[in-house]
Amino acid sequence: MTLIRSCRLQDFGAVAELLRQQWPEEGSLEAPSRDVFERALASPRQRLVCTEVDSRLVAFASLTVKNTLRQPGGVGYVDELLVDRDHRCRGIATLLMQRIEEVALAAGCTQLELDAAFHRKEAHAFYEQHKFERRALLFSKALGEAGRYG
Repeated sequence: MTLIRSCRLQDFGAVAELLRQQWPEEGSLEAPSRDVFERALASPRQRLVCTEVDSRLVAFASLTVKNTLRQPGGVGYVDELLVDRDHRCRGIATLLMQRIEEVALAAGCTQLELDAAFHRKEAHAFYEQHKFERRALLFSKALGEAGRYG
């Protein structure tokens, strides 16, 4: 049985495992991410959603609701959309994305945005299949010593 629900604190271990699957080169994400996960659960601007199959957490998505002066409604930003490698291509990501859209609408969002790394061609195809349009480049800069002007 498939169940989509809001995340709880006890889901962190399974979510951390999904993060490690997606980004194995990042090493151990557990220590720094637990604090972020707890803050996200408590935040009025973030929504964390997960999918269980037969009582096992197999997918996770997070949404941040933000405001912008250039449009009247909020913007829902999909921070993560992760599906366990053994459960991909079964429609789970589609169900999770549908729920994220429902959550964003309920939060007053009029637009949904996300980013995907250049090399994630399968993810690009998935998002385009779900009516997302390519419309911008994401620019990123490390802050602190690594990001100083000079």
